[in-house]
Amino acid sequence: MSGKLQTISRYMLRQRCVFNSMRSISTAMPILVSHKHHVGRDPLVYRTIGQQLEMTAASHGDVEAIVSCHEGKRYTFKTLLREADALAAGFRKLGLQRGDAIGLWAPNFMHWYLGMMGAARAGLTSVGINPAFQGPEMAYCLNKVNIKAIIAPETFKSQNYYEILREICPEIPDAEPGKIKSQKFPHLQSLIIDSSNDLKGALRFNDLLDLANQSEREEVAKTQRDILPESACNIQFTSGTTGNPKAAVLSHHNFVNNGIHVGNRNQLEGERICVQVPMFHAFGVVITIMAALTKGATMVLPAAGFSPKDSLHAIVNEKCTIIHGTPTMYVDLVNTQKKLQVPLGRIKKAITGGAIVSPQLIKDVRQVLGVETVHSVYGLTESTAVIFQTLPGDGSDMVLNSVGQLQDHVEAKVVDSEGRCVPFGQPGELCVRGYTTMKGYHTDEQKTRETIKDFWLHTGDQFILEENGYGRIVGRLKEMLIRGGENIFPKEIEDFLNAHPQVIEAHVIGVPDERLGEEVCAFVRLEEGMDPASFTAESLKAYSKGKLAHFKVPRYVIPVDAFPRTTSGKIQKFKLAEAFKENYATELKAARA
Repeated sequence: MSGKLQTISRYMLRQRCVFNSMRSISTAMPILVSHKHHVGRDPLVYRTIGQQLEMTAASHGDVEAIVSCHEGKRYTFKTLLREADALAAGFRKLGLQRGDAIGLWAPNFMHWYLGMMGAARAGLTSVGINPAFQGPEMAYCLNKVNIKAIIAPETFKSQNYYEILREICPEIPDAEPGKIKSQKFPHLQSLIIDSSNDLKGALRFNDLLDLANQSEREEVAKTQRDILPESACNIQFTSGTTGNPKAAVLSHHNFVNNGIHVGNRNQLEGERICVQVPMFHAFGVVITIMAALTKGATMVLPAAGFSPKDSLHAIVNEKCTIIHGTPTMYVDLVNTQKKLQVPLGRIKKAITGGAIVSPQLIKDVRQVLGVETVHSVYGLTESTAVIFQTLPGDGSDMVLNSVGQLQDHVEAKVVDSEGRCVPFGQPGELCVRGYTTMKGYHTDEQKTRETIKDFWLHTGDQFILEENGYGRIVGRLKEMLIRGGENIFPKEIEDFLNAHPQVIEAHVIGVPDERLGEEVCAFVRLEEGMDPASFTAESLKAYSKGKLAHFKVPRYVIPVDAFPRTTSGKIQKFKLAEAFKENYATELKAARA
């Protein structure tokens, strides 16, 4: 064959291969992997919380921003801005500088809300602290993020915040207000207590409002452009498998934009929200506070702590059209309404998150409370708050079978153990990226790198993503359990139990509970000679008082002689769960009844 013919032959063969390849590509079904990017209709904004407050005060100045029923206090957005600037100027008079951390340690009181807004206007970082925390937990928080000032009530129920702080920081009573000097807490300078009493070493909250003069307050507005949207505005403590809470740092950009897009989907313009969730939590601070702020909606606080009776009366008296709560809260609200039969009027939406909603609960919320629609939200602290959410118009089936559709401007993928995307409809770990991702864990670069890889936030949740952008939770890859919306990690409780003088070894699991979703169950191996009957949930509750937050105290305590282990010595917790189900669940349920 001549060279020319060989060239023509090779060309024809090559073209035939290309044609066959193209035909193969065109006839093969494409593999659709679990990856989705939801491009939002409204663009992201570049502003701080303080600037957002100014905008809302300008457009909704006479609208009530917040109503505290239990305190008898009301603020419009206009008066809120004025009080926030008074606080911001007061913080500066105390010597707090931009970037400093200020702890907000309280239930749902007005001073918590004002403290957050004042901190944002001053360029400070507010730190939400669980009001149920006891002395050792508070001490950890103070040093973990170098808190320089604390705002708290004097007391709430049996909790005396001032006395707890005095106990862990004995220098307080001898200090001048704003000049605390402590060896254990070298950064702590100021203690601000919402009380009419003069407490040694503390400044009264109302006195802080009056600390700065008018010109100093006006100066706050001039400095707003100096605070960058990328800068930290809030720290949320979220427990980890190490037993100590991690401190997730969130920015103004995170807060404002998530608030806008949560508010968009929940259609909050002009609505009045019955706030049952704690403000320190992501549900309270972002899904509620920030969404209401960006949409000019009114927040109504029925009580400092969750009270279904007070919630029902607040809905009526304040004409609430939206309810925020965890599934557990709705269970209690429904049961209370069945007894009281309060004439609730029109309620447009019940927004729920923090745990899975049962079909019966959705039915009860609609029938007993008269709620028109139920919306669900899903997210985590590290993702600011919401990354999946119900769309307006979604029916009950969609709420039951998913956590909603991917939030605007968020990208999601579901991966296998090797990091490869699985096909739509198959389970894997949910990873997300976008504006919602936290800045990182405070002073913990290793944990940050473990959680955020190549800009993807690994949620640790086993998840299924559908091609239409809706998703559902299958399970948790992490060991976390959720009790009534509270995130609890067993290691922290295990460490606490292992320090008990009668306990040799303890392991904690979550077990099903009809009302709370999950309850804390502790399996313990006791010292030799100990009577197992003497080590009960009640005795452990008494031992835990003042040492461990009440929601972490195990409801079930089961003594065992030995623990199931792998050949390498690791505890097989799934066998503990099986043992509970087979041997204890029926017995303990009957005992509780």
